Amino acid sequence: MSRLVHAGSAVVDHVYRIDMLPLPGAEKTAASYDRVAGGGFNMMVAARRTGMPVVFAGRHGTGPNGDFLRAAFATERIEVLTPPAPELDSGNCVVMVSADAERTFVSWPGAEGTLCAADLPAAFLEAGDWVFTSGYTLSYPGSRDALASWIEALPPEIPFVFDPTPVVSEIPKDILARVLARTSWLSCNAAEAAAITGTADVATGAELLMSRHCPHAAGLVIRSGEAGAHVLLRDGRSQTIPGFKVAAVDTNGAGDTHIGAFVSALARGESPFAAARYANAAAAISVTRHGGSSAPTDAEINDFLAAMRPLEQTDQDRGRITA
Repeated sequence: MSRLVHAGSAVVDHVYRIDMLPLPGAEKTAASYDRVAGGGFNMMVAARRTGMPVVFAGRHGTGPNGDFLRAAFATERIEVLTPPAPELDSGNCVVMVSADAERTFVSWPGAEGTLCAADLPAAFLEAGDWVFTSGYTLSYPGSRDALASWIEALPPEIPFVFDPTPVVSEIPKDILARVLARTSWLSCNAAEAAAITGTADVATGAELLMSRHCPHAAGLVIRSGEAGAHVLLRDGRSQTIPGFKVAAVDTNGAGDTHIGAFVSALARGESPFAAARYANAAAAISVTRHGGSSAPTDAEINDFLAAMRPLEQTDQDRGRITA
């Protein structure tokens, strides 16, 4: 069975739930607080809960944050391939989730922000592996060069999945270009796609990403929340897969859940369009739950999709295709 090798970063999230963001200089008392594993952990959990073995090849620290993350990995049965960095603890992120389900981040990198070539040996990889990284690790001055070089040197038969994340504009253009050139599958949201291509039109942006930035990609996904996901394949086929309208309480980790579920479905042989629908359902379920690592299981996703079929058939009968 294919493994997901996550070569990104994981951090400890400090999550505050508030009604709205405070004004500058003001103070706000949170309705609740939680300390959870976050960052790349959310994507790994989504892949693992949907049936894909996952290993973590990123950097993690020595200290309370690193200990906390390793305990979370063990709980989710995610193997850690790398030893703790002896000189640094793992980083953290303050996450403020407001009543409209939106999330706002303030992060402080730790061990995951310092990476050298020796931290990513090729010996990690096995036949059939899929490799993933995100823009966060590529935005850190102390890690991006080594990670970009390692990605470029990946064996050609290893699929590489890339999520540029909201920090895409902080990644040096030459580093971003090198990574996109090796990308097999790109998954980003509409704002990130626009930051790379300069156009807000999703279909046009997808064409530009494929033709100008990802010359070797098998396909790409542009996520637009409940509006769905636009999928473009190398052979020119494209489809916008509608999302699902749900009552969202927390959008933190929704993109991570989508990517993890999508890769898991692809790796087990689903078509890209079917994998995107599966991932849309996973993300829809996740936003109805609190917490970034709220990804559903494969059984939960399939139950959700089964419940949607009668409604979808009704809509088609009315002449409005929703899937």
